[in-house]
Amino acid sequence: MKRVLMALSLVACGSSEPTTIYGPPTESVCSPSSTLTYDNFGKKFMEDYCTRCHASTLSGAARQGAPSFHDFDTVQGIRPIGDHIDETTAAGPAATNTGMPEDGNKPTLAEREQLGEWLACGAP
Repeated sequence: MKRVLMALSLVACGSSEPTTIYGPPTESVCSPSSTLTYDNFGKKFMEDYCTRCHASTLSGAARQGAPSFHDFDTVQGIRPIGDHIDETTAAGPAATNTGMPEDGNKPTLAEREQLGEWLACGAP
């Protein structure tokens, strides 16, 4: 219920209108052979696609509507809301979610699949 209300009232990055950006869980799994880490994947992904709005260094209008508690410039800011990131940006066997980013450069399907795997592994 909380997530539904949040999705209905969220003003997404770069948008002036409330929008629903959440899709279903991707049901991504952590491969036992996964080599994805924050240092070799997560940090660059977030810098390329997310931190232009979702950064602890941004405030007010500079966040372009991104919630102040969704900061992706550290792994500690990512892990607690990995399910939100999965449902807006990742891809997996059950869903490909493309709600974020709304504007600018967008990740490829392969990058979204890697994001789903990395999050499923706990964002190491």
